[in-house]
Amino acid sequence: MGDPSHFSVKGGSNPHTRTRWGTRRHVDRALAIRQWHRLKDTLTDLGVRVLVVPPDPGQPGLVYPANAGFQTEVDTEKPLAEKTFYLSNLLPTRAGEKAHYRRVLESAGFRLGEFDERYRFEGEADFFPAADVYLFTCGRLERQRFAPALAFPPWKRVYGFRSDARLEPQLAEIVAPKSVHRFDLILEAHYHGDTALCAFGPRREHLLAYRDAFAPTDRPRLTALFGDALIELAEENARRYAANSFTLTQGSDSILIMPDGVSSRLRDQVRERGVTPIPVDVSEFLKKGGGSVKCMIGDLGPVASETHENSPVSG
Repeated sequence: MGDPSHFSVKGGSNPHTRTRWGTRRHVDRALAIRQWHRLKDTLTDLGVRVLVVPPDPGQPGLVYPANAGFQTEVDTEKPLAEKTFYLSNLLPTRAGEKAHYRRVLESAGFRLGEFDERYRFEGEADFFPAADVYLFTCGRLERQRFAPALAFPPWKRVYGFRSDARLEPQLAEIVAPKSVHRFDLILEAHYHGDTALCAFGPRREHLLAYRDAFAPTDRPRLTALFGDALIELAEENARRYAANSFTLTQGSDSILIMPDGVSSRLRDQVRERGVTPIPVDVSEFLKKGGGSVKCMIGDLGPVASETHENSPVSG
């Protein structure tokens, strides 16, 4: 998790970060810090070791380390030397985070990999395991800008999406023999796949899905892949970023840490699958920064070591 001491809206790079007039939102930092500590305490109370990324006043987006990259074999208990953390190539306003993440992870003993810097990629926010496959989400890459609009005000902010579809073959090579299934995003409010999809359960076999976030031709493939394991999200829950939840299995207990405010019916559907939902209020991070529970957690999985056996690490 990224220390929130300097959390603010720097670039205003998604629709949640700006007002209808295009001005950047102001963060209530004291509230954000309280919410961040509540989420961290929830994880540590569940037995998770949390690696805290130190703050940097020039990089307020460090509070969203799900964008830092992704860890191979994230659900397999192995020594760090047998896994690789692939660093992301973030959008220009957050590109400075990469060197920061590199220093922190190298000092913690992680083996690192990188992608060609020509290709934008935002880590496990767009690439994550689900059941026996991996899901890769991407969309049209845009130069973020203001453009004229037939509306009031007479302009709009163009945001685009975050990960380059051309990386699909390389990602598939990394996780082979598991297959990679690509889904194209179309709603800028759901600019990352982890805002519209969440695989959860002991084997990540269940899936929360907001179909409207994806191209119409892709939506039937979600059903084909997951069948009855899919829980379709209503707009109300999708707007609260219900899919931006963090799945955790500790022994025989399967847990889903969810944004506070999702419907009781959705929490019941999670329970019906043998998973315990735990709501946590991180609303300041969603309303001002466009990220919720999962965005605030980089999943490093269980690490096999002499001193910390079977203990997941979140960074």
